[in-house]
Amino acid sequence: MKTLFLAISLGLVATLQAQDPSAEDGEIEDMSGRWYMKAMTADKQMPGRKVQFVTPMTITALEGGNLEIEVTMVANGQCEEMQVDLKKADKPGKYTAFWGMRRVSIIKSSVKDHYVLYCEGKLFGIQVRMAKLVGRDPENNQEALEDFKEIAAARGISSGRVTVLKQTETCPPGNK
Repeated sequence: MKTLFLAISLGLVATLQAQDPSAEDGEIEDMSGRWYMKAMTADKQMPGRKVQFVTPMTITALEGGNLEIEVTMVANGQCEEMQVDLKKADKPGKYTAFWGMRRVSIIKSSVKDHYVLYCEGKLFGIQVRMAKLVGRDPENNQEALEDFKEIAAARGISSGRVTVLKQTETCPPGNK
């Protein structure tokens, strides 16, 4: 289960108040507050348990431009609370996590209030690239999902591995 949560956290470590130079339509908004992780994909099959539900993410701006992300996931009937600290990197819109082992950037979607969190780094000695689609509301948006698939494919991640995530407000009783 830890493998799965480490893999998922690659994407979680990126939802921030950053500006990504690769964002085409101007600045990235202040990302503090509540966000929903709607879909995820990776360039490699991730071992571990399947995520059944995910709660809204809370993103908090910290001193020095660093960020903190909190989220709970339900995998195989068990809730796993996660807190990931993002350290501001030298370039705008870039962060590191897990002692500098993961690099994170934000890509603005062409769909309003949606972003793609692109992460790369080693996971148990294997180089992995992951992408997560996040949005301000919990509803799935087909246009945002298609844009997400295109962004991931442009970075070498097959759209055939996309998992659409189910939302829950809290960890269901009996799953802690």
